[in-house]
Amino acid sequence: MTFRLVASDLDGTLLRDDGSVAPRTRAALDAVRAAGAAVIPVTARQPIGVRAIAAGAGFEGRVLCSNGALCVDLGTGETLWEETVAVAAQRELAHALRRAVPGVLFASVRDRGEVFVAEQDYIAGVRYADHKRDPATMIPAGADLVTGTASLKFLARHPALPADALLEAARSLGVEGVELTHSGAPFLEVQPAGITKGAALARLCDALGVAREEVLAFGDAPNDRDMVAWAGHGVAVGNAAGEVREVAAEVTASNEDDGVARVLERLLAGGAFGR
Repeated sequence: MTFRLVASDLDGTLLRDDGSVAPRTRAALDAVRAAGAAVIPVTARQPIGVRAIAAGAGFEGRVLCSNGALCVDLGTGETLWEETVAVAAQRELAHALRRAVPGVLFASVRDRGEVFVAEQDYIAGVRYADHKRDPATMIPAGADLVTGTASLKFLARHPALPADALLEAARSLGVEGVELTHSGAPFLEVQPAGITKGAALARLCDALGVAREEVLAFGDAPNDRDMVAWAGHGVAVGNAAGEVREVAAEVTASNEDDGVARVLERLLAGGAFGR
């Protein structure tokens, strides 16, 4: 089988823990591109966060951001699609989650991922690494304003509870119109219903004329599960969550040990990439 497209998560998968691209990984990505296959980042990050590492990874074209809710071309600036969480759905979720988990805080990512509006206490607990943006650029607002405009991604975090606990609590509420997940970061991530990395990758591949069997995908976190399961050959890195490892066709080394590069090098040696 010839792979025509490589899809990879970034944080915890392609990138090292310090957020950098290892030289071995960059060399493998360049070799895949030279062989004629496309390399597509599929990430929870927004374009601002992808641009921060694009030069190091050689990313120039299409990228799936916000867990697939946004598809943009880094080179041309074109937006291929942008899907948002409806105001009614995010308000219902926020009210129900706040009743179930007192102290939960909310934020809204908007306008192609360039605008970040959040409750003041949410901003106070944020580090740059959480959202790959300077907290000083975040716009403080009351809960009604945070939930009052459709979000590319709606976020919830709690000062004492991990993302896994918030995800479990949110799923138990049965709110319709939303897709719930997390990427290993300390917050719950909310997209429109049906928007996952796997669904977005399938949509992009359909537009590009790439068959499912021609896709190689890498991931580590719960939000990568659908993508790894959907791909013709899905790979979990060694540090991946159990639910991702369960659906993967292969488990490679960790992100700190060149896991993605090891698989790419092996397949390159076998002539597995092309147009």
